[in-house]
Amino acid sequence: MDLIIRAARIITPEGERAGAVGVSDGVIVAVEPELDGPVFVDLADDEVLLPGLVDTHVHVNDPGRSEWEGFATATRAAAAGGVTMIVDMPLNSVPPTIDVPALDIKRATAFGRTYVDVGFWGGAVPGNRTELAALHAAGVFGFKCFLLDSGVAEFGHLSPAELATALATLRDLDALMIVHAEDPGLIEDAPDPHGRAYGDFLASRPKDAEDRAIATVIELARRHDARLHVVHLSSADALPMIAAARRDGVAITVETCPHYLTLAAEEVPDGATQFKCCPPIREAANQALLWEGLRAGLIDCVVSDHSPCTPDLKRFDTGDFGQAWGGIAGLQLGLPAMWTAARKRGVPLTDVVRWMSAAPADVVGLTGKGAIEPGRDADFAVFAPAEEFTVDAAKLFHRNAVSAYHGRRLTGVVRRTWLRGREVTGEAPHGKLLVR
Repeated sequence: MDLIIRAARIITPEGERAGAVGVSDGVIVAVEPELDGPVFVDLADDEVLLPGLVDTHVHVNDPGRSEWEGFATATRAAAAGGVTMIVDMPLNSVPPTIDVPALDIKRATAFGRTYVDVGFWGGAVPGNRTELAALHAAGVFGFKCFLLDSGVAEFGHLSPAELATALATLRDLDALMIVHAEDPGLIEDAPDPHGRAYGDFLASRPKDAEDRAIATVIELARRHDARLHVVHLSSADALPMIAAARRDGVAITVETCPHYLTLAAEEVPDGATQFKCCPPIREAANQALLWEGLRAGLIDCVVSDHSPCTPDLKRFDTGDFGQAWGGIAGLQLGLPAMWTAARKRGVPLTDVVRWMSAAPADVVGLTGKGAIEPGRDADFAVFAPAEEFTVDAAKLFHRNAVSAYHGRRLTGVVRRTWLRGREVTGEAPHGKLLVR
């Protein structure tokens, strides 16, 4: 063994325990009460050793919109938040990852610049059905589609008929389709988003739009016997139909995000467009039901949906929610935000870690990530769960100093991160580009 980490608290698949974790050539080889070896790291009494978190919903935007975010800044922020693996979305980069040449460009852009490991989603858009098999063979982790305008012209959305055709193709590949599920017709009929009042924006993205779209994709998954994943669930009203679909054998998994579980519509000040995302942050009563769904297992995992942009696109000059770009930049803060809310609800740290590490790894089939046990990559985060801090957006590693958490008091600090047995210090990137 070339590294041994000793801690009074280690989060393992069996629960929390004291002991030592042995590492050899970047892989965990032993988790025991005591181990002998040449290189020891002893954690402090207030520190917990966690498996590296896995974030399967990150918009790096590089190449093409690297002024929004880039691989170096995104993965440095990830490491600072205890995240050791991200999967990059096929938009808002230019070109979007909708064919193998675009994937090659994305990989070339990322190569040698990542502080954590990175995988890639492919995109399913109108007209690229014939590209899906080649992208799958090239190692993407699955395919992302929208059921309504994605917000960027180069990544079109699928109609229900087009989604059905794509699902039939992916079923034959045994590939996962992940869906931004909001119904375009219901959103077109809703009031237009405008002005500084958050309530007006919230009315423009009603829960019914999510619920109807999720009902549609469940029926298509059932009809085509396809694997489906609903991204960034914000409407708790959809949980009963998700439960019913699973009882019927539909292969559906679901994620939500820290901002839906920790931020509430009632708290959003007028003009605070850093809180704008789609689907939106909803009311506290809805948030409480999302927590219930998470604890009941209806929601599988918690990932960031890190979707940053430049400050000017947030339209802080007008505070107009209709004009501002929608997206929360939260990659670095997911764990402390979740832990701050979870501990108030009596949720143990083991559950939070499972939702943010093992569960997203399982959704995408990352067998080498997500747990502290022999055979897994030696990816670790050292977490001080009692230490408090106030978020300063200017001190985050994200490219732009915009954060819905700015000024919030959070509990839990990531003090150190290891990737395959090497500490991530920010001095030199040593992340790998992974394939499915």
